[in-house]
Amino acid sequence: MELPTPSGPNNPGALAEAHARRFLEAHGLRFVAANYRCRYGEIDLVMRQDKLLVFAEVRLRNRQDFGGAAASVTFAKQQKIIASAGAFLHHHPEFSRCNCRFDVLALQASAQEWHVEWLPAAFTT
Repeated sequence: MELPTPSGPNNPGALAEAHARRFLEAHGLRFVAANYRCRYGEIDLVMRQDKLLVFAEVRLRNRQDFGGAAASVTFAKQQKIIASAGAFLHHHPEFSRCNCRFDVLALQASAQEWHVEWLPAAFTT
């Protein structure tokens, strides 16, 4: 389950997810899955840190209006991610003994660089 190779400005979400994946890998996490979809919603990235399974929501915002990217992960969105994580664990029993964490990566892109705000354990079940 590889991330698509993003190209050009036509798919900024895919670019943000690819950058978030590289960011997490640079911090020692290992890739498990991307864009896991089920009837409850989607999980952008599933990563592993030793025996910890990290479900990461990637948010891209060009402006900080209305609280920025991190604030856009509402309670309703959190509930969808939690339900989707349960479905992922049900379909992948090899991870059933892992502890889980829900992270948010809030990205902001400028012409020269990406700014990443990583919020480990941004919310809980």
